[in-house]
Amino acid sequence: MPYIPATSSQTGQMLSALGRVSIDELFSDVPEQFRFPPLDLPEGLSEYEVLKEISTMAEKNTGASRWFLGAGAYDHFIPAAVGALASRGEFLTAYTPYQPEVSQGTLQAIFEYQSMVCELLGTEVVNAGHYDGATALAEAVIMALKNANVRPGAESDRALVLIPEGLHPEYRRVLDTYLVSFAITIKPYAGNPAAAAQKAGKLACLVASYPDFFGVIPDLGGAAEAVHQAGGTFIVQADPFMLGLLKSPGEAGADIVTAEGQALGNELNYGGPFLGIMGANREYMRKIPGRIAGEARDHEQRRGFVLTLSAREQHIRREKAVSNICSNQGLSMLRSCIYLALMGKSGLRNAAELCWHRAHYAADQLGKRFTVAREAGGAKGNFFKEFTVTLSVNAETALKTCAQKGIAAGLPLSRYFPERKNDLLVCVTEKNSKADIDQLVSALGDLDA
Repeated sequence: MPYIPATSSQTGQMLSALGRVSIDELFSDVPEQFRFPPLDLPEGLSEYEVLKEISTMAEKNTGASRWFLGAGAYDHFIPAAVGALASRGEFLTAYTPYQPEVSQGTLQAIFEYQSMVCELLGTEVVNAGHYDGATALAEAVIMALKNANVRPGAESDRALVLIPEGLHPEYRRVLDTYLVSFAITIKPYAGNPAAAAQKAGKLACLVASYPDFFGVIPDLGGAAEAVHQAGGTFIVQADPFMLGLLKSPGEAGADIVTAEGQALGNELNYGGPFLGIMGANREYMRKIPGRIAGEARDHEQRRGFVLTLSAREQHIRREKAVSNICSNQGLSMLRSCIYLALMGKSGLRNAAELCWHRAHYAADQLGKRFTVAREAGGAKGNFFKEFTVTLSVNAETALKTCAQKGIAAGLPLSRYFPERKNDLLVCVTEKNSKADIDQLVSALGDLDA
């Protein structure tokens, strides 16, 4: 099919069938002030000329060879096999596994993904993906509200949702959007999740960030018991990469675990596509959005895969549907499945350990010149991958200066907190070498000289 959908001849035939002689006549009923203005475009170029023009424009881009920007989107190493396998036509052009007899490869990939992520999160079931971590968390809160019999627009004595003060600011905005029709109170809490739950009274759910937006790792000990005693659901929003190293939220008693799966084999793509991960205990299995693939046997006892549960609006009655999922997230899920299979338990742990040690090295070195926030509840060093540095200069200015040296120094926190003009959120992953970190320290130290 050509790039131009209709030739002049074809356009003329369509106008003739409509009884019109021109495009202008076709749109004559639309008042002129509401019509799109004529475009003053130059003559068209050949394919070669277009490519040459684009290349000239691309040469103006500047890139950072040392990357310390995180805040929800992370630069981890991705083995080449991930892209090579995920881009195979059998996966890339497939739609969605409505018919299991012709979708065994896709269904097996979903099944393997669910199996590995169940181990990672410490949950009994995992669905096949959400749009991103923020929407997965919002869906989890809705699940908890329904479990507490809180319905949209209806008053309830258990309409309290506790979220950590350190929740990603963008996640909070998504929560506000998803929950706008519920008559609930969303209340931030500081410090220990268990202590917050004990003070709450009747509770629909409590969310814990593991770690939070600033990299701080909370103590989840006793939180599940305290939340359940208050009658609520315990939800943990986790960094799946960190779970290769630390105790899983499921082991800490979480009822529902959500995460952003971009770090597991998905490239940084200026905002997406990302992958929302959700796992839960068995009691929530029929309330979980999306779909769950399972293993089955045919009449000849041959192993196969099917959609065991699917709460999607295209599969069941609309009023009973929970949510949907699309092919886009299926491909992101596939990349994470391949990544986890390639890394294995030891590989993921080793990569997470590198993140831990290199981030702590960076914090130690920057702490010699600046104030570094890396304490939680009195436990020094209780952070993963990210920490806050308070500079003596404006962080936005520092970022621009470092960019001229090929260093993306971090995220100025003034983007979300206008009063924190000198605060920089620094992220260190396994891709940042000691030399990279030393160059960051030197670049920021020059600003303080």
